[in-house]
Amino acid sequence: MAEFHEISPNAPAGEKLLNWVDNRFPASKLFKEHMSEYYAPKNFNFWYVFGSLSLLVLVIQIVTGIFLVMHYKPDAALAFGSVEYIMRDVPWGWLIRYMHSTGASAFFVVVYLHMFRGLIYGSYRKPRELIWIFGCGIFLALMAEAFMGYLLPWGQMSYWGAQVIVNLFSAIPFIGPDLALLIRGDFVVGDATLNRFFSFHVIAVPLVLLGLVVAHIIALHEVGSNNPDGIEIKAKKDAQGRPLDGIPFHPYYSVHDIFAVSVFLMAFTAIVFFAPELGGYFLEYNNFIPADPFKTPLHIAPVWYFTPFYSMLRAVTSEMMYALIACVLGGAVLSVVKIKMPSILKGLILGVAVVVVAMMLAIDAKFWGVVAMGGGVVILFFLPWLDNSAVKSIRYRPDWHKYMYVIFVLDFLVLGYLGMLPPSDIGGRVSQAGTLFYFGFFLLMPWWSRIGTPKQVPDRVTFAAH
Repeated sequence: MAEFHEISPNAPAGEKLLNWVDNRFPASKLFKEHMSEYYAPKNFNFWYVFGSLSLLVLVIQIVTGIFLVMHYKPDAALAFGSVEYIMRDVPWGWLIRYMHSTGASAFFVVVYLHMFRGLIYGSYRKPRELIWIFGCGIFLALMAEAFMGYLLPWGQMSYWGAQVIVNLFSAIPFIGPDLALLIRGDFVVGDATLNRFFSFHVIAVPLVLLGLVVAHIIALHEVGSNNPDGIEIKAKKDAQGRPLDGIPFHPYYSVHDIFAVSVFLMAFTAIVFFAPELGGYFLEYNNFIPADPFKTPLHIAPVWYFTPFYSMLRAVTSEMMYALIACVLGGAVLSVVKIKMPSILKGLILGVAVVVVAMMLAIDAKFWGVVAMGGGVVILFFLPWLDNSAVKSIRYRPDWHKYMYVIFVLDFLVLGYLGMLPPSDIGGRVSQAGTLFYFGFFLLMPWWSRIGTPKQVPDRVTFAAH
């Protein structure tokens, strides 16, 4: 049994209450471990606010979602009308709905920036592999949550977007048609689909998401935060065992994050009050039209945060398959020629390559498009083992590495833009080149990340007071 700590009878009421709680629940201990005595590197910069902002948007989404569920009806005949009721008749309902819809896009903005920071500063490298994996799990759960929530307004784009995406599962050999039927709950997207998506959006996926967020934070606080220099601050400590290059998270970074939250909320509220549709990017105009199974919109495209991966899906055509086959065979031959390994392993690699090529020729290109779309996310999980650079941070890598990351970001943005547009010959060619570069960036990283001479990494973090 835990020992109870006594407190002076003359202590203020607040201290007595805190002592009573601490004797029964480790409130002060948790605050010290994760806030006031958690030492973070003192050279954090602008890029390190997006983790806290992601947590803020998650809270906004949960709170606004609770109020929306009070009035929303997950019924194909009533769903669109219930959203209109929330917008027009529920006191402040329009504000809650617009906060939730803007929050969905804001979530992806801050998460993409948070992931980019991890990419450039090597935050996925040892010993933070598990933090990165949990983070990628959060990203995957977030995509599932957004996709299922997108169907709920039961507008034209909701309905037809779900129709297109769910039908993609039918391209999977053998199990595809049954899997698509299981997801829909019917032979067409209808009331059963809406109920399934509502259940997952409101209960199942948020529980997974919250669990992954907790695991992500626990793993982070176990090994400590990375920093722009990629130096482990725990390596050098003072006599009291505190990192020389670290400062307590509270009050220094809690104030830092409060300022970032204030700036973010100004931008967020400006969009909510003045441009909640943001020109059709946050809320498409077709989604203000009730779902009509008999009238297909002229152009069906997902919301902006899915469009880079949607471009990858559309890029894989029968023509593109020949380029992919050449890449598979070329990669197998190069690995056999350039890497020293036993003959049996070389034979195995060539054999696997031949089997993969045979599968690519036998299975429809639509399936490989689905693989490319999913693979664009899944490949991120393997990043800690793909990067073989001698240093973590982009600051100390060869200068041409920076141009690789710039091209990667531009490529991702171009893929996102093309995914919003109707298919075209030129757009198709560009998206094919962009898809090849996206996967080449990661799959060739074990090779290109070793090339060049890195700069000398300092022993202590570089920090300028401001």
